[in-house]
Amino acid sequence: VQLVESGGGSVQAGGSLKLSCAASESTGNYCMAWFRQAPGKERLGVAVVYFGGRGTDYASSVKGRSTISQDTVKNILYLEIDSLKPEDTATYYCAADRCHVFNWWVVRTYNNWGQGTQVTVS
Repeated sequence: VQLVESGGGSVQAGGSLKLSCAASESTGNYCMAWFRQAPGKERLGVAVVYFGGRGTDYASSVKGRSTISQDTVKNILYLEIDSLKPEDTATYYCAADRCHVFNWWVVRTYNNWGQGTQVTVS
C-alpha cells in the first residue's frame, strides 16, 4: 500500500493542525499509525487506529490533545493535534501494517510508510 501525507506546515504554539494520510487501497486489515521524528532523534509512535477500527491508542506526549481518525470510504487517515507545543516540531509519518497493542509504537512493526510531512511549531 502506498501512503501520502499532507497538511503539515508552520504553526504558532497553542494552535492546531490536522494531518492527512491518503492510502492507495483499503487498509481495513491494517493498523494505521502516525509516527514523528524530530531532527537527530528516533522515530516515535504518536497514535494508532487498530485494524477494523477496533480502538485507538496515543502516546502520552499527545494524549488528551490529539485525535486520530480515519475515513474508510476514502482511505484517508487523519491526525489532529491541538494546543501545539514547540516540542511537537517534527516530520510526521503515517504507517500501515498488522500490529498489536503491545507493539503499535514500534517502528519495525510497519512495512508501509509515507514520505512524511513537516510540522514546525514556534
